[in-house]
Amino acid sequence: MKIKLPRARKNHFTGVVLIFLFLAMFSVKARAQETVDKIVATVSDGVRTELITHSDLVWQLALQPNAPVAPPRSEDLNRALELVINQRLFALEAQRLPRFAPTQAEIDEKIKDVLAVFPSNAEFERRLKLVGFDSVKDSNFERIMGQRVAIDKYLEFRFRSFAVITPEDEAKYYRETYVPEFRRKYPGLLMPSLDEKREEIRQILIEEKVASSIEEFLDEAKRRGEIIILSQV
Repeated sequence: MKIKLPRARKNHFTGVVLIFLFLAMFSVKARAQETVDKIVATVSDGVRTELITHSDLVWQLALQPNAPVAPPRSEDLNRALELVINQRLFALEAQRLPRFAPTQAEIDEKIKDVLAVFPSNAEFERRLKLVGFDSVKDSNFERIMGQRVAIDKYLEFRFRSFAVITPEDEAKYYRETYVPEFRRKYPGLLMPSLDEKREEIRQILIEEKVASSIEEFLDEAKRRGEIIILSQV
């Protein structure tokens, strides 16, 4: 991964970034008053470049129930930046395969999933309005949800569908992890058999394998790509 400040960027990239900066400086949103968004970082896979703006980070925080958004804290913005960088890397990869384009039904279902983690729809819409969205039907909000659907579909195809768990894996986890933990938590109770817990163990192992594969992918994508931090948050 190449993480640089503006002065250290490569010459071939300079023109592209300057154009993006020029456009961002003069882009405004018609809300209560006009505001200028700020580009925080760029993420490139060598072919395409994704921008990350300050609004992207605040929008990310709006989807986290306990994160303050008015105003956001620097530590929360930095955590959001790391998460959005990862999302952009997945989005760039997903764009290579058109099969991951989201449908409106999938976007609507994703919005329902997000709403489910908030106390009420009204509370969620209140947070959306704090960061500049009109409602859950705001076109920018639906665009973000669409990108997340595409990422989810890519992850399902790229990692989950290829996670192979063998009976030997299940037996090893049962013997070395499940049994000791069960005895520690429930001393004296009858131990469930491997067959009784096989499906549960299988799902745990799949999630562990997917998480490990995703981590490896991100490490490699950051080595291959170019991430430029243009503004501290």
